[in-house]
Amino acid sequence: MGLPALEFSDCCLDSPHFRETLKSHEAELDKTNKFIKELIKDGKSLISALKNLSSAKRKFADSLNEFKFQCIGDAETDDEMCIAKSLQEFATVLRNLEDERIRMIENASEVLITPLEKFRKEQIGAAKEAKKKYDKETEKYCGILEKHLNLSSKKKESQLQEADSQVDLVRQHFYEVSLEYVFKVQEVQERKMFEFVEPLLAFLQGLFTFYHHGYELAKDFGDFKTQLTISIQNTRNRFEGTRSEVESLMKKMKENPLEHKTISPYTMEGYLYVQEKRHFGTSWVKHYCTYQRDSKQITMVPFDQKSGGKGGEDESVTLKSCTRRKTDSIEKRFCFDVETVDRPGVITMQALSEEDRRLWMEAMDGREPVYNSNKDNQSEGTAQLDSVGFSIIRKCIHAVETRGINEQGLYRIVGVNSRVQKLLSVLMDPKTASETETDICAEWEIKTITSALKTYLRMLPGPLMMYQFQRSFIKAAKLENQESRVSEIHSLVHRLPEKNRQMLQLLMNHLANVANNHKQNLMTVANLGVVFGPTLLRPQEETVAAIMDIKFQNIVIEILIENHEKIFNTVPDVPLTNAQLHLSRKKSTEKQEQRNSIINSSLESVISSNANSILNSSSSLQPNMNSSDPDLDVLKPTRPNSLPPNPSPTSPLSPSWPMFSAPSSPMPTSSTSSDSSPIRSVAGFVWFSVAAFVLSLAWSSLHAVFSLLVNFVPCHPNLHLLFDRPEEAVHEDSSTPFRKAKALYACKAEHDSELSFTAGTVFENVHPSQEPGWLEGTLNGKTGLIPENYVEFL
Repeated sequence: MGLPALEFSDCCLDSPHFRETLKSHEAELDKTNKFIKELIKDGKSLISALKNLSSAKRKFADSLNEFKFQCIGDAETDDEMCIAKSLQEFATVLRNLEDERIRMIENASEVLITPLEKFRKEQIGAAKEAKKKYDKETEKYCGILEKHLNLSSKKKESQLQEADSQVDLVRQHFYEVSLEYVFKVQEVQERKMFEFVEPLLAFLQGLFTFYHHGYELAKDFGDFKTQLTISIQNTRNRFEGTRSEVESLMKKMKENPLEHKTISPYTMEGYLYVQEKRHFGTSWVKHYCTYQRDSKQITMVPFDQKSGGKGGEDESVTLKSCTRRKTDSIEKRFCFDVETVDRPGVITMQALSEEDRRLWMEAMDGREPVYNSNKDNQSEGTAQLDSVGFSIIRKCIHAVETRGINEQGLYRIVGVNSRVQKLLSVLMDPKTASETETDICAEWEIKTITSALKTYLRMLPGPLMMYQFQRSFIKAAKLENQESRVSEIHSLVHRLPEKNRQMLQLLMNHLANVANNHKQNLMTVANLGVVFGPTLLRPQEETVAAIMDIKFQNIVIEILIENHEKIFNTVPDVPLTNAQLHLSRKKSTEKQEQRNSIINSSLESVISSNANSILNSSSSLQPNMNSSDPDLDVLKPTRPNSLPPNPSPTSPLSPSWPMFSAPSSPMPTSSTSSDSSPIRSVAGFVWFSVAAFVLSLAWSSLHAVFSLLVNFVPCHPNLHLLFDRPEEAVHEDSSTPFRKAKALYACKAEHDSELSFTAGTVFENVHPSQEPGWLEGTLNGKTGLIPENYVEFL
């Protein structure tokens, strides 16, 4: 586990957790600084003492082997792992050269000592200076704040306003210094990954130049050296992109801190001064307080920022009521009284300002907290994954592949924004959206077309790979084994909605084509991952931790491009288990019982209907129910992706009757689908007929209704399914005969109602069951349930 990320939003709260996190970063910098100083000392000893070269090299190698990198985040990329283990590789090389006597290393001071000293003085030294400034401002702010809060409310209004203004200025200055210090700490932590290792690599390269006896060892080291150089460059490139993102976020926080406030699990949190009664009077103790509206729990942590430690034990109480304290009733300003269930009496608290008191009062009065949603959402929603959207993407892809596949910097070089917006407006125009998919004129530059494609993907209501799967994709990229990464991402892709997956497949096929021409366009798979990672997998909330995960977003896109044929053209090998089918069967039974209860209550409402009139209706309804309407045969749900596919779905051995969909693959309910309209019309007609006769013939007796049920049900043997499962009523309308089926997979029964069998077993009298995803058949004289996707019909 690496160091936790320092969030800019925490600078405003200045919570104990933030201080602890900051301390861990400062300790890591001190540790790095001490190590660099020791490393420089050892290097000088190595240069100046040829006689002691062997012992100096061993000590130097031991120092390298003992140091471990602490990266920000909970996982490392392959490049970071390569860099992290590089020190151990260096130590191994130096130990192998321990017995070799060599001449004095030339230019070692320039390639090793100078860069390390420069990094320590310019980077770590600057961080130390920023810390001194931060500590000084912390002490100044806390001192002025305490002095300000001790002002008597009886002073003149002008004096109070002047004091308020002074505190606001000091608070703003402290906040800016805090942001700058956090930014500098983050920067030094990231810089050490390449500025610290790169001089060591140069030093080793110099040693290999002068090592006659170490020539073979240097030759063997060449492969790792190449890999490490690429990793350092990749890390440097990621750092440049990450640094700009973090700096941009810091500037936004400076301009408007409240707008980028982190969503907190607490309704309200911050510092409050709590009045405590002592033997010789009262005192005001600073606490960091949190309030949870749902549980009405107030937690008070005595904490002093100047000392950096707790002043006592935490206390948690349950809120009973909260009352604003009048100014003339107490000398302190910004006070309010809190009554709790756990403690007798009243707890008087002092907020840091009038606005702070208002926020605490609103929270404890039960008002809903105000959270700022992501700004990106304001510009989203103009694009959709509909026919127009697919048409736009296909047009852009066709234009790129036919006119600009070999352009250097493809997708990395952006077009002029006004031109991009103009092209998008043309492509999204309903008048032109239905035209052919190859009609982007040659007047549009390739960089304009590629920028339009990326912009359209950003305009979608959510990222193409969806917010709810974002963390899952990131976790998959953090797996150690490459095969495990591909397998997990393969599974996640097939959990995406159909349109998202189709669009992603279209895009990945195109990007693979672009990567195949990387010698001309210079866009490798890694470069395409950098370009499309933040677009397809953008996080829902913009934080420093999310920015640090950009490198894993890029890895996900790289895996999709490199394995696009396997991921999109094959189904993950995760068959639906028997237990899952039983769970779906249990849920279906519960739903059926609910529907039956509704039907029973409805039948009770028609208890006085006229039997003869409804019988006449039923005779007129019967032809409609038995008719072979071709529209009723369109319900053929596809097999779920998570289930084993039928080995030969187009062969004559495939079932000729429709397979029912398993619960994991529900039928679409879109208003554009006409699959269920015949069923709804039949069921609706039955209910309409019953309702009409209830209104017109309300005087019928219970005996008449009984006659209705006796005579009406035989008219259509599956009429009850119109109320329980309309789809089965339509499918069974054709009176499908019992058939034989052969097991494709082995299955062990988990309940008495199920059958156990091995692969190749032949079942008799197989027909659809009442349970979704199951068939009913006979084996060795026993009738039971069979998983639908485990058999094929003979």
